[in-house]
Amino acid sequence: MSERPVKIPSPLLSLAPVLVLAVLLFATVKLFGGDALEGGSQIVLLVATAVCCVIATVYCRVKWRAIELAVVNNISGVAVALFILLIIGALSGSWMVSGIVPTLIYYGMQVIHPDFFLTSTCIICAVVSVMTGSSWTTIATIGIALLGIGQAQGFSYAWIAGAVVSGAYFGDKISPLSDTTILASSVTDTPLFTHIRYLMLTTIPSMLITLVIFTIAGFSHESATAGRMGDYSASLRETFTISPWLLTVPVVTGILIARKAPSVVTLFLAAALAGIFAIFFQPDILQQIAGAEAEGAAAKFKGLLIMFYGSTHIETGNPALNDLVSTSGMGGMMNTIWLILCAMAFGGAMTASGMLGSITSVFLRFMKRCVGMVASTVVSGIFLNIMTADQYISILLAGNMFKDIYKQKGYESRLLSRAIEDGVTVTSPLVPWNTCGLTQATILGVSTFTYLPYCFFNLISPLMSIIVAASGYKIYHTNDKEKDNATG
Repeated sequence: MSERPVKIPSPLLSLAPVLVLAVLLFATVKLFGGDALEGGSQIVLLVATAVCCVIATVYCRVKWRAIELAVVNNISGVAVALFILLIIGALSGSWMVSGIVPTLIYYGMQVIHPDFFLTSTCIICAVVSVMTGSSWTTIATIGIALLGIGQAQGFSYAWIAGAVVSGAYFGDKISPLSDTTILASSVTDTPLFTHIRYLMLTTIPSMLITLVIFTIAGFSHESATAGRMGDYSASLRETFTISPWLLTVPVVTGILIARKAPSVVTLFLAAALAGIFAIFFQPDILQQIAGAEAEGAAAKFKGLLIMFYGSTHIETGNPALNDLVSTSGMGGMMNTIWLILCAMAFGGAMTASGMLGSITSVFLRFMKRCVGMVASTVVSGIFLNIMTADQYISILLAGNMFKDIYKQKGYESRLLSRAIEDGVTVTSPLVPWNTCGLTQATILGVSTFTYLPYCFFNLISPLMSIIVAASGYKIYHTNDKEKDNATG
């Protein structure tokens, strides 16, 4: 049985499901605001998927089995990511209730100067993500702590989240431990460290510009008064047991990361250790979470389970701090997982119908010069992030679409691998229904549209890729043997 469409749809017809998706998403966000992810956006994705399926089966004569297989393949591709999401939910709850994040916030407010907070946040997240190779792990751990420190210092959630995401995706883009870095190099047949070195030509300038912006913003910001920060510190002290011993868990997590333990194992152990520390350091909070009807060991056990899977609301005596230390656990990830499943269904239907390929073929007509090729690759990467809602699928599709074209034009594969990273990896958290955008918005508690304007590194990188290509700087052809040996 052939899984290819009998009749390839035109680019204009292929845009029909996309237009349906865009119009309905706009209306949904307008009506529901921040609650759009609680069901409205999922329904919209399913409606757009239905429109795509109708066109595919009626016009393109694609067999329903082929669409089902494409959807299943898409979902299986993100199965591990969904499991990681659940663990991150448990991690965020346990690190907060156990006092780990409150301890980091308490000490961080005393160490990080407000004028350099945004710059420090971006650099810290960049260093951690380079070491971990994971933006998700970075944001779910140190990112949450920095969010609390910044909020205490009077910064808006949007600015803090922008700095966290910018730094986290710097490492996700260039770390040799990053799965996206490895995937982009492997799908284009580019040696890993050749790919990373070539990425530096666009990544370093993008980060430098980003740090300048955050530094200027930090000096321009009116910091919270010493009294407000003192109130936060006092409330944290009164509510949680603040102890340097709690920092053992982040240290152990760092060791696991350095030893290159799998992400699932690292995050699971980090959450489990936090649960053990919660029993010894925060028994009163566990009792508060469990409720008055439970007592003794039963209260601790019940509090632990709720901490991992459910919503917790800890009374600190400070309304702003109450919002900061509240958590949603694994249950808080369910809307995100639901949305990811619906997004994968839409991406699978678009792929099986041939609509995705038809739309991206439009970009090929602009690939006559180097700058046009890079710009087309970057724009295609962004488009694929929007359509497939997953950065891994987007990297694979972009690599397979353009690999032969770059080879025919005589350009080295490293140019393609860099353009893919600049167009796909860094823009994935900027798409509200992309797996990355959904995950980061859920972890940070800040909507994607809210932090998007402040993710300067993610916004600058695609433009920098096109600018460097236009300048012709270190753009090599496959016959440039001497240059290749010197730089590869």
